Amino acid sequence: MKTVLFSKDIELLIKRLAYQIIENTAKDEETIIIGIQPRGVFFSNKVVDYLIENTTKKIRYGKLDITFYRDDIRNSLHIPNKTEISFNIENKNVIIIDDVLYTGRTIRAAMDALVDFGRPAKVELCVLIDRRLSREFPIQPDYCGRTVDTFSTEKVKVMWKELDGEDKVVIQ
Repeated sequence: MKTVLFSKDIELLIKRLAYQIIENTAKDEETIIIGIQPRGVFFSNKVVDYLIENTTKKIRYGKLDITFYRDDIRNSLHIPNKTEISFNIENKNVIIIDDVLYTGRTIRAAMDALVDFGRPAKVELCVLIDRRLSREFPIQPDYCGRTVDTFSTEKVKVMWKELDGEDKVVIQ
């Protein structure tokens, strides 16, 4: 197991990504953030907390469960999580946040699920880790913390203090 990011690295990346979001959404009246359940929510919580502390703009934050939109639902066990989107996304700019972008299948499922809540004007993607060499769908992040090139046999795991006892990113 090789550690590629430690807690301080993750903290710096969260700040940088939050400032990029603030800059790129300056003309919007509100920023809508949607975290992907389950592990992307740990990352999105931190980004949203930083946004709230550092901007006066209205931040709307939701959490999206994509379990039943996945194309592998019949092949493996997935435990559903709770979707929490209590606002309208119709004609709004939405930023989807997840921890790792790998094949693009999770993001494709998230976009399918998001459309059930309305038709956004624009959808952007923010990820902590982009495994760019493994894409199966033409999906790219608009905001990226770190790009990590790995073999398909390796696994990138983002560990969160709230769940795993410490914030760090490892390659297994």
